Amino acid sequence: MLKDRLSQDLKDAMRAKDLVRRDTIRMVQAAITEKEKAAGAQPVTEEDVLGILTKQAKQRRDAIAQYTSADRPDLADQEANELAVIESYLPTQLTDDEIREAVQAIVERVGASSMQDMGRVMGAAMGELKGKADGSRVQVAVRTALGA
Repeated sequence: MLKDRLSQDLKDAMRAKDLVRRDTIRMVQAAITEKEKAAGAQPVTEEDVLGILTKQAKQRRDAIAQYTSADRPDLADQEANELAVIESYLPTQLTDDEIREAVQAIVERVGASSMQDMGRVMGAAMGELKGKADGSRVQVAVRTALGA
């Protein structure tokens, strides 16, 4: 399970004195613990952990963009290093071509024909591509497929 892998990798990072990896894994584990507390007696599932990792990766990407626009390359580099650690636990991301193909298949399956169907297509696409593609990239592919 991913949660167990994170625990083992934390121990390895501590032994290797890899501060970036150690601190990033600790932040992810804190988010997992928070989710466990919010769920009460329910243990977190593999899907929950994947969702947390995806959310953490998105936060890092947003922070990199903000730090870059604020001309703070030092902080952007730190966030990029953390993002690399988080992405090592995520499934391999789909290419833009693979996203377009998947979205086109969903558009045909749902029977979408205009931008008014975007909500239905996005819902189906994010359900199918969760963890495999960033939502903004999926949205671009959906808009293109629907002719916007």
